[in-house]
Amino acid sequence: MATEVKVPVLGESITEATLGEWLKQPGDTVALDEPVASLETDKVSVEVPSPVAGVMGAHAVQVGDTVQVGAMIATIEGAGAAPAPAKPAEAEPAAAPAQAAPAALSPSVRRAVLETGVDPATVTGTGKDGRLTKDDVLAAATMPAAPAATPVAASAPVAAPAGARREERVRMTRLRQTIARRLKEAQNSAAMLTTFNDVDMTAVIEARNKYKDLFEKKHGVRLGFMGFFAKAACLALKDVPSVNASIDGDEIVYHDYADISVAVSSPGGLVVPVVRDADAMSVAQIERAIGDFGKRAKDGTLKMDEMLGGTFTISNGGVFGSLMSTPIINPPQSAVLGLHRIEDRPVVRDGQIVIRPMMYLALSYDHRLIDGREAVTFLVALKNAIEDPTRILIDL
Repeated sequence: MATEVKVPVLGESITEATLGEWLKQPGDTVALDEPVASLETDKVSVEVPSPVAGVMGAHAVQVGDTVQVGAMIATIEGAGAAPAPAKPAEAEPAAAPAQAAPAALSPSVRRAVLETGVDPATVTGTGKDGRLTKDDVLAAATMPAAPAATPVAASAPVAAPAGARREERVRMTRLRQTIARRLKEAQNSAAMLTTFNDVDMTAVIEARNKYKDLFEKKHGVRLGFMGFFAKAACLALKDVPSVNASIDGDEIVYHDYADISVAVSSPGGLVVPVVRDADAMSVAQIERAIGDFGKRAKDGTLKMDEMLGGTFTISNGGVFGSLMSTPIINPPQSAVLGLHRIEDRPVVRDGQIVIRPMMYLALSYDHRLIDGREAVTFLVALKNAIEDPTRILIDL
C-alpha cells in the first residue's frame, strides 16, 4: 500500500516552495521521519520527512518545480517494510554510506561542494546514516590531493582549449529570487536616504579585551561587538522612536519594544533572523542568540518564524572587510544600521593628532517617516553609547 508524501506546513503566510533536491530515489529504503526531499522557501531550506517507513516510490514532481503546501510530491511503497533490508545494509562494507552520500546532500553541503569543487563521492560522511556534513566537505578540501586523483582529473571532460571563453547558467534559488524582489521593492517604495557617522571603538575594544575570558567562562559565549551595538541601538531607538516605526498604509506604527533583525550569511544568501525584545536582554543573551543564529544559518536549520517580524535591522559588513556601504531597508522596517570594518585612523583629541580604531556607521532610512534630524540624532546617540559603554549600563 502506498503512502503519500506531502509538502508540510512551512510557516505563517508561506504557501508554496520550490523542490530543491531529491534526497531519496525510487527504490531506496526509507525510515520513518527520514528526509526524502529538500524544499527551498523564500527564507530557508526545509527537509521533507517520510511519514512512514518503507521504500521510496515514484516522484510526482521534478527538481525546480513549484509545489503548494499540502501537495503530494511522492509516495512511499510497502509501509513498514523498511526494517527488513536494514540488516543486510549493516552487513555491507563501509562503501554503502559513501555511495548514498552524494544523493543525500543538505543545502549547506551542496553549497560547500560547489564552492570547494570536492567530489562528494570521494568523501566518507560522518553524519547520521553516513550522510555528508559541511565539515566533511571542508575538511576534504584542505587535504592534499591523492596521487591517484591525477589521471582521473586529466581524463575528466572539463578542460577547455587555451583562451576558450565559457559561460554557465544556474537557476536562481527561491531565496535569491526573494532577496532580489524585496530589495527592489524597497528601492521602489521607500524614499531611501543614507546618513553617515564614525565611532571611536577604543572603549569597547578595551572592555572586550579586559573581560572576554571571564565573559566566555561565565556565559559560554564569546564577547563580540554586536552585543554592544544592539544594546546601544536599543537606547537610541528609545530616544528616536520613529526609527523603530513602520508605515502601514496611511498610518505610522510605533513599537514600544525592539525586535532587532540581525543580518547573517547562509549558503543561499543573506538572512535576517530576529532577536526579539532585545531591549530587555543582556549583552550576554544577545551574543548567545546571534551566535546561535549564525551557526544555524550556515547549517540551513533556521526556522521560518525566527525570521518573521523585526522592527530594526543591524547589518555588519565589517566582518567581510567593508569600509563603507549604503545598506538597503528591510521592509516594512523604516531603517537599517550598517556596521563596517575597524581600522586605525588619525583623529584629533584634545588638540592632538592621535591614532584611534575607528568605524564608519551608516543609517539608511525611509525619508517618508524619518527626517534627517532624527537620523543624525539616532546615530549620535548610538555613537555616544559605544564611545562610553557606561551609558549602556545606566540607560543614559
